[in-house]
Amino acid sequence: MVAGTMPGMAAPYAAMVIDARSGEVLHSRNADTPLHPASLTKMMTLYIAFEAIENGEISLDTAVRISQNAAAEPPSKLGLRAGQTIKLRYLIRAAAVKSANDAATAIGEAIEGSEAAFARRMNRTAKALGMSRTTFKNANGLTEDGHLSTARDMTTLGRHLFYDYPDYYNLFSRITTDAGIKQVASSNRRFLSSYKGADGIKTGYTRAAGFNLVASAERGGERIIATVFGGRSSATRNAQVAELLDLGFSRAPTRVAVRKPARPPYLGSGRSGETIRVATTLSSSTRPRTRPGTGAAEMPQELLIALRDDIRDAVELANSTPAAAAPPAPESATLELAAVTIPAIPPKPRPAVATATPAVAMTAPPEAPEVVTRMSSSSGRHWGINVGRYGTQYEAERVLLETALKELGALDEALRKVNRSSRGFDANFVGMTKEQAALACRRLQAYGSDCDTFGPS
Repeated sequence: MVAGTMPGMAAPYAAMVIDARSGEVLHSRNADTPLHPASLTKMMTLYIAFEAIENGEISLDTAVRISQNAAAEPPSKLGLRAGQTIKLRYLIRAAAVKSANDAATAIGEAIEGSEAAFARRMNRTAKALGMSRTTFKNANGLTEDGHLSTARDMTTLGRHLFYDYPDYYNLFSRITTDAGIKQVASSNRRFLSSYKGADGIKTGYTRAAGFNLVASAERGGERIIATVFGGRSSATRNAQVAELLDLGFSRAPTRVAVRKPARPPYLGSGRSGETIRVATTLSSSTRPRTRPGTGAAEMPQELLIALRDDIRDAVELANSTPAAAAPPAPESATLELAAVTIPAIPPKPRPAVATATPAVAMTAPPEAPEVVTRMSSSSGRHWGINVGRYGTQYEAERVLLETALKELGALDEALRKVNRSSRGFDANFVGMTKEQAALACRRLQAYGSDCDTFGPS
């Protein structure tokens, strides 16, 4: 008998319905009662996996070695064998679509080293998300004493999955997927196929929990999230969720301001025993210290002028981009450019134009050596990344600028360069070390951007 169950007793029922756009509660019943979440737990496992990928802790192509602990998990499972290796992307697909317990455990062990350490991270993240009545003990949701959550908390988690990681959300709407070693079918395929507008999120079942489901659906610009704990069967649970979604659409206003949930701070991996906090607001742009031997106590005026001109050119290029082509800036990151003060230095005269006489142009010697405003390709900086090939130079330059602004930290020292060939215009960042290029690509791929590294030929 599964721990926490009693013969002949049905699991308690709980429900929650919200307008995902505003977070307004449209219906609730026993929404704050701690219950067994079953495989709804995997929503948190996947949330942390997306977070770890985005922050460069691990990549989708990381080869994960399967432990005996993960391979021994009971069904539902992918059928992993102890000692085999499989890419993280396939484990994520198996956990999200098939609700594979062995895949979920392997994800947790790959990120934090052990399932116990991963459970501690799950609880830190739950607290940061405002899931105040949730305690996780494992990565897959199999029944364990003290492993509990509520309909409200799981609804909150579902809303964060949708808004915090939209590039990965499509996983939850897949009817089938390639899980590396085989094709697997969705545990939620019947509901996805039968309810108009349904596109996720996650099912769960154990004897202690009953039949659980967090479902999201969109119709005519309105998005509703409904959660049910304690369904008596998958069919009755699906019918209950359909009724709750219908109720949500009937009560939700046609137009409402979208108020995305505040994204929690990145708490990082707990492997080092320290908590890592990354600020979401940049008040200044840090620069490398002056290299030894230069004797310069302050930044030269020529460099300040070049930096100012570089910023001005970037702003002009951004302003010239059609508004429809510019992606929305993430709400969780704010650049406060006003905090960086550049002294008012009179600009040097621009080079003579074509109408100037040759004598004037030739008799004006340069006042100072050329100032390079980006890191050179010396000291092993012979690597770069490619973020796409485009039909025009303007389009390639625009993508480079948008990418640089999106990932300031990883690309701060890189040089933007467009290479023209017979096949188009390649948008490249160059002047990077091999490690910098690899890290930048991992972070861009986490945003859903195309990226390939290249090195010296």
